[in-house]
Amino acid sequence: MSKKDLGLLILILVVGVVVAAINPRFLLPINLANTSNLIGLFGILSIGQAFVIITGGIELSVGSLVALFGVLFIDLIATRGMAWPVALPLIIVLGGVVGLVHGWLIAKLKLQPFVVTLCGLLIYRGVARFYTKDGTAGFAFGQNFPSLEFLTAGRFHGVPNSFIALIVIAAVMWIVLHRSVFGRYLYAIGKNEEAAKYSGIHTDRIVIAAYVICGVLTALSAIYFAMYTRSISPASHGQFYELYAIAAAVLGGFSLRGGEGSLVGAVLGTVLLQELQNLVNLLGIPSSLNFAVMGGVILLGVMIDQQWSAFRAQRLVAEAARQSQ
Repeated sequence: MSKKDLGLLILILVVGVVVAAINPRFLLPINLANTSNLIGLFGILSIGQAFVIITGGIELSVGSLVALFGVLFIDLIATRGMAWPVALPLIIVLGGVVGLVHGWLIAKLKLQPFVVTLCGLLIYRGVARFYTKDGTAGFAFGQNFPSLEFLTAGRFHGVPNSFIALIVIAAVMWIVLHRSVFGRYLYAIGKNEEAAKYSGIHTDRIVIAAYVICGVLTALSAIYFAMYTRSISPASHGQFYELYAIAAAVLGGFSLRGGEGSLVGAVLGTVLLQELQNLVNLLGIPSSLNFAVMGGVILLGVMIDQQWSAFRAQRLVAEAARQSQ
């Protein structure tokens, strides 16, 4: 665990202690379980976003994809009667295809990630609304899917299965990012894509793979959200979820310039955001201020990242000066 991750963990514990002291309901098992469930749902999104950010890119269409994939998943299993073991991998594959298209447009056609994913944000939201004729997709009254309860309602010794899924995915992705050649290539591309290309790295393939990973994890998260909400209004479902994912990654030490970050940090960033969200609810702060809190957190994270980078650069210059003497 890096110093940044340790500092973030200490901050999470301090905030938790303060909130618990102000409102003891914070420590109630049902509150902790609900918060853990949301950490699992948003954490999967944040990990996918982190893989894109580390390349120096960004994925703004996450929220719209959560709406579109959620609508499609519910329609397949609830309306068309498709078995969930078929529908689930189908949606995940579709997420990979969307990521592949985004990566190809960015890596091969050299379009700006911001432009590609901003257009995706608008397109996918529009498609979701058109698909449902601007209606709400959900389960019919009395209809349930007990075989799918394990996704969000199921618990293992009191721990939500969505949180367990996050831990498993985070462990696998940690190995991919921090203990594989592919992960080293991602960092190299984020630091200097031209230098990485001249060193023999197939930068286009690596960037495309990062967007595919993000698409797959977004699709998986969309399925979890669909089973959690049971009803999806395509005009609003998943709105601003991309900000949660970006904020968690930035708080976790992922620089928007690329080439930096820790997967443990991204998970801890998600925990802190949901802890702050819980704080807003428990302290009776108007929910209309949720996005104000989110914006402030993102701004604070970027400022800290910038100041930390400047401090580290100054320290390197000072060390080089001492060695040259």
